[in-house]
Amino acid sequence: MSVALPEGLVFGPDGLLPVVAQDRRSGDVLMVAYANADALARTAETGLAHFWSRTRQALWLKGETSGNRLRVAAAFADCDRDALLLVVEPEGPACHEGTRTCFGDATPTAAGVLDELRRVIEERRASGDARSSYTAKLVAKGLDHVLKKLGEETIEVIIASKGESDERVAEEAADLVFHLLVALAERGVAPERVLDVLRRRRR
Repeated sequence: MSVALPEGLVFGPDGLLPVVAQDRRSGDVLMVAYANADALARTAETGLAHFWSRTRQALWLKGETSGNRLRVAAAFADCDRDALLLVVEPEGPACHEGTRTCFGDATPTAAGVLDELRRVIEERRASGDARSSYTAKLVAKGLDHVLKKLGEETIEVIIASKGESDERVAEEAADLVFHLLVALAERGVAPERVLDVLRRRRR
């Protein structure tokens, strides 16, 4: 699947420009690499991130050996057009050391926490293990039951907000967010669609 890249990019004297890979769902920066014109042409053609290895002096497909490829969803140039941002969907850890990012397992952004929770919910839903997984037990009872729990958690947030501690409000709000993500999963609505609506409204 091809991807459109910005035009008029400015390469350095060595024929390279820095490329930042950002997780489309979480917003986390996964890695920084370099690309030449050939690498970008391969990226545009395949929709998979290609870079130029300054160590090996060779073109390389990210994840060619490990399978941890980066599927490019969008690409943006910076204001000087001498750096590139690739918004990607990672297929596994971005770092060759096995960590989620090349900056280690640093504390993720708020969106990153939500995305991690979304992934856990999907795994538990797929497991069908209602004995050891609350999520699997919840969804096994059907959408109506999930929505009932969502309503109950909404009421709990309202009650806590009327006079309980800030910590209690945060705890109840966390329960509400969890059950909302489960409900979205049951409806097949990806959380990023909600974020897209919020972004449009912000404009």
